[in-house]
Amino acid sequence: MNLKELGFNDINHETLSKTNTPYAIYAELIDETTQKQFEDVLGEPYVTRGALMPDAHAGYTMPIGAVCATKDVVVPQFVGFDIGCGMCAYKTDYTKNEIEAHASQIYNAIIEHIPLGSRKHKNHQPFKYHLPLTPFAESVLNSTGLKQLGTLGGGNHFIEVGYGADEKAWIVIHSGSRGFGHKIASHYMIQAYLAKHHQEDELGARLEEFIKRNAGFKAHNPKGFEKALLKFKHKQMLELNKKMRPDDIKEICGFDVNSTLGKEYIIDQNFALNFAVENRKLMIERIHTAMNNIIGGTYTFKAEDETRFINRNHNHADYDEKSGEWIHRKGATHAEAGMRGVIPGNMRDGSFVVMGKGNADALNSSSHGAGRVMSRKKARSNVKLEDFEASMQGITGTVDENTLDESPFAYKDIFEVMRLQEELVEVEEHIKVLINVKDNSKSKY
Repeated sequence: MNLKELGFNDINHETLSKTNTPYAIYAELIDETTQKQFEDVLGEPYVTRGALMPDAHAGYTMPIGAVCATKDVVVPQFVGFDIGCGMCAYKTDYTKNEIEAHASQIYNAIIEHIPLGSRKHKNHQPFKYHLPLTPFAESVLNSTGLKQLGTLGGGNHFIEVGYGADEKAWIVIHSGSRGFGHKIASHYMIQAYLAKHHQEDELGARLEEFIKRNAGFKAHNPKGFEKALLKFKHKQMLELNKKMRPDDIKEICGFDVNSTLGKEYIIDQNFALNFAVENRKLMIERIHTAMNNIIGGTYTFKAEDETRFINRNHNHADYDEKSGEWIHRKGATHAEAGMRGVIPGNMRDGSFVVMGKGNADALNSSSHGAGRVMSRKKARSNVKLEDFEASMQGITGTVDENTLDESPFAYKDIFEVMRLQEELVEVEEHIKVLINVKDNSKSKY
């Protein structure tokens, strides 16, 4: 695959060096938009260093496959819309042969038990949590979030069952915080923009009018009034958010970490990170139960067993106590020395269990996958269904016209991407694909 023919170019280090911000790039070629977005990120006065992973490609204000450190500022756009999106992998007691013998049944069971795309459960799903969250996030959790727990989503999210070198089967999932995280992210992106441009006046006017209208209530029941005011405030925030789309915000907007909004974002981001891992964990548990029922095993899912269960997200802002900086990873896997992670390739080539090397130049990070070389629109126009089908021979997967944009041809060569990051991670296991499940609805989530 010739990346230059697909719009990828040599890196313009002369332009990037003018930002006077230290950086490292592990990709050999990047597209023009990625170059400009990374330059803009490095140019922010609070950004102290940055890195691009070998899978880097254009994103929203900050490239996907990018990492940066900031001082005293947290930037929702640098985390992205799918807070906590990441990978979980679980090593089962089943063998390759057992999975192959029941592949169609397992595939169908996954489709039956796990809502895909924009679909969700009819009822709230069980979720025990101990982390705090703001009233705004709580309202989103109760209105939509709990019905989305244990659901996959669309786009590049997937469920795989594969096998490693010892032919033991793995369940691998790529998913995030679903619509819950998306609403949290959108809310704070808008609030950051409004705060930057001092346009909070409309909300203030609505609150002031509410206070005047309920003066008697406040006098006779101060505690009840404060609760009602808080509830009203977050309802108005939701209404005002609908007037604006984060995609329309082209400039970078962050929060002072000591500001009220900055503190609230950090609280809700951390909650969404926890929501995302519980989402993946619940799906694995239900798939494992389905496998027991189909194959006839009596094995117990043991998420607490770190030799079997791996979780690593790739969209977050994480405080580094040693440096006093906020490390923003957007489509980049945390890869401290000795830290296990999972890097997916594509529908055909499987995933890699890796051990981080703690490379400081890469801000202790690695790629989060192969990285796209074709937009979804371009892939749907250029990839032939017969070629896609031929590439997936031997795999029970979601292969049709509605997943052309997720075919292996839409991505960089994962083996080359892994070669480019040998300084960042060591490969422990290559999980080869037997079953791949993706959303194939026409409207992508």
